[in-house]
Amino acid sequence: MAKGSVFSQIQCLVVVLPDGSERKLVDYLLPSAILMLASLLLMTSIFLPYWSMTMTAPQYPKGLSVDVYVNHLAGDMREIDELNHYLGMPPLDEGGRLERSFSVYAVIALGLLLIAGVFIGNQWAGVLAIPVLLYPLVFLADLWLILYRYGHSIDPESALGSAIPPFTPPLLGVGTVGQFGTIARFEIGFYLVLGAVIVVLVGLWFHREAYKPVVEAQKKLGEHAEMAG
Repeated sequence: MAKGSVFSQIQCLVVVLPDGSERKLVDYLLPSAILMLASLLLMTSIFLPYWSMTMTAPQYPKGLSVDVYVNHLAGDMREIDELNHYLGMPPLDEGGRLERSFSVYAVIALGLLLIAGVFIGNQWAGVLAIPVLLYPLVFLADLWLILYRYGHSIDPESALGSAIPPFTPPLLGVGTVGQFGTIARFEIGFYLVLGAVIVVLVGLWFHREAYKPVVEAQKKLGEHAEMAG
């Protein structure tokens, strides 16, 4: 059977609402597929970097970089930690260690909430999606706090601690840390999360368009039952 004919048959299928009216089945399949796509984007982001910073200086012509994933750090960790040692700063891995310990489970939970919304035909689907919509903001706020604490943990008694004032590396764009220039950028993992948020909003709009008539039909039946009683 041709794919086109299968799709045509699906388009012809209808769902009978409680008041006897009909709607196309595809109206209910579409928001479900969209929310599933958003869940897939979220879970895929686990395997990709969310944020990175590159440090440049004359003695490091290729630069030193660190990539931030939800559950680990990667890049020139050893070289950067050796430099930080002279400033009396903690190793990079110490920042956000608690968050990284449960972040994968948290992102999976967010994806499962979206999947649960597929099976809900009322406003609770939107309620379940709220944590996903807030997730990018929570990540940025937590990352900024980690960067702030990191740049304000300089030991003044260390070899070079007194030479650099406390600082907060930028979340995005160009900055300066001592003699190093820094370039901070968001990476594909974070953009997947932003994409998931957009997809969720689109899915919730279609979800509302599909299930609002169902809720209204149920309400009408309830009113008729009360009048008949």
